[in-house]
Amino acid sequence: MDYLTISGKCYVVFGVANKKSIAAAITRTLLDQGAAVYLVVRSEQRRESVSRLFPDCPVFICDVEDEAQIIRVREEVAVQLETDGRKGLDGLVHSIAFANYRDGLKPFHETRRDDFLQAVNISCFSLIAVANQFKTLLLKTAAVVTISISTTKMAAANYGYMAPIKAALDSSLCFLAKSFSEFSEIRFNAVAPSLLKTSASAGIPGYIDSYLFAEQAILRKRPLSTKEAADTAVFLLSERSSGINCQTIVVDAGMAVNYFDREIVTKTVEP
Repeated sequence: MDYLTISGKCYVVFGVANKKSIAAAITRTLLDQGAAVYLVVRSEQRRESVSRLFPDCPVFICDVEDEAQIIRVREEVAVQLETDGRKGLDGLVHSIAFANYRDGLKPFHETRRDDFLQAVNISCFSLIAVANQFKTLLLKTAAVVTISISTTKMAAANYGYMAPIKAALDSSLCFLAKSFSEFSEIRFNAVAPSLLKTSASAGIPGYIDSYLFAEQAILRKRPLSTKEAADTAVFLLSERSSGINCQTIVVDAGMAVNYFDREIVTKTVEP
């Protein structure tokens, strides 16, 4: 039984970087469920590697910092839809984020303006820009899903200025859903996983130590898998989540309730 009713539908996924990325895990699950997937990546080099990962998926190039490229890729996807005999897209995944850690770990108040604004543009505003340009390709009841983080209020020094940017991303969901409701029933939601073992995360200063701590803080004493976060995204793309809109769904395996875990406290206070 096709419980999610995804089979035969068509989705576009922005942000596949490599086989470990959450966008790749979402794509694999969509394909396993019988969906068609169009992929959008940042560069020609990435298109070559992603095409090897997903040889049956059309792969397009778009640097979301450039509005003209978003417009171009929309037109290319429109042509692909027509070629495939499809009326439109059933959903869109925005799995794009970037922060420049070239200066290493710095106090938040020393954040560089250009780094912050670039990260806002790529990690947050790109969702607004892509949604705007793709609105004519999305079917009336389509779903849009972006990737956030499990909490934007914990001041993790090594994550730095990306937490306020993810908070802006979460807030944007409400405004996008409201403005799109003028002409559609398109839903906007986010998946907010705790720490994942991805290549992108490895670039965050001190991430490995945080990841190992999270493993101990999670109730089951086992880290969150990328597939678990991806499965939640696929659910939000499906008709089974039709009543969920403007929400950030936390996927952390209970980590947020367990910071006073006995083993963690004992290791901290005992000599």
